[in-house]
Amino acid sequence: MGESVLIAALIATVSLLALLPLWVSYCGTVLSSVRNFAPSDRVTSLVGTGGRDIVAEDFERILQFVRLCPQAGGDRSVRAVASYYRFLGGFGSALGKFSPGLAVWVSSERVNCAHFAAVTLDRYISSSRNLLSEHAGEDLT
Repeated sequence: MGESVLIAALIATVSLLALLPLWVSYCGTVLSSVRNFAPSDRVTSLVGTGGRDIVAEDFERILQFVRLCPQAGGDRSVRAVASYYRFLGGFGSALGKFSPGLAVWVSSERVNCAHFAAVTLDRYISSSRNLLSEHAGEDLT
């Protein structure tokens, strides 16, 4: 009985480690899909960046706004990027001190996560405004 539990745990661990590069690649693709878009002034004002560029530390605050949007519940990419951001934090703090290049990459990826969240928030706000304007003439009572 004890051996079968160990074998199952080993298989699960190896499977997760094998899927890790695929997941990192997926998250990188999601982040690159918004790289050329800048968040609007409306979003940077809402987030409170004070005119500076979005930094990694803004991610959690932006994510709170994203979660308030009705579209956020079913968006797998938001959940994937949020878990990727947290993974990078742990990974960077554990291994970044051994490799300065790795620390720079982790920092850059976390900034990209914050940028993704800001662009996503902008997209959700625009979508909500469009829906509201479409239905503004209808009697909603």
